[in-house]
Amino acid sequence: MNLLMYQELKEYNRIHKEMNNIYHDIALKLGLSDSAFDIFYAIAEYGDDCTQRDICQMSYISKQTIHSSIQKLEQEEYIFLKKGTGRSRHIFLTPKGESLLREKILPVIEIENKSFTDMTPEESAELLRLSNKYASRLREHADSLSF
Repeated sequence: MNLLMYQELKEYNRIHKEMNNIYHDIALKLGLSDSAFDIFYAIAEYGDDCTQRDICQMSYISKQTIHSSIQKLEQEEYIFLKKGTGRSRHIFLTPKGESLLREKILPVIEIENKSFTDMTPEESAELLRLSNKYASRLREHADSLSF
């Protein structure tokens, strides 16, 4: 591998890890686990009545981790569950959960929007285009691995 490419990849990986650390630090400031933060974030996007499956697909966190966090949030009276069709259970915010979403999660989404719109439209389009291209190529190469 070309050393220059290796250094660029190292920098990309550092940036990716830094972004993960930023969200971890935000969750800690909010008094939430990373998975609880992701659950509230998904509810902010999908609204009440989303399912565990919706959250797993959005967050890329395992079903077991999301399930455990949902149980904890239910015990802490942030959410309640209603049975859906089949085995699905729909997630709804309690008044306590709605307050947390409004006071803590929505401001995070606001700073994300601000950070994104601080870039020019061309920069944000290029960021999305290249990130999607890299993810697609990485998935393609990862799928071809055989051990």
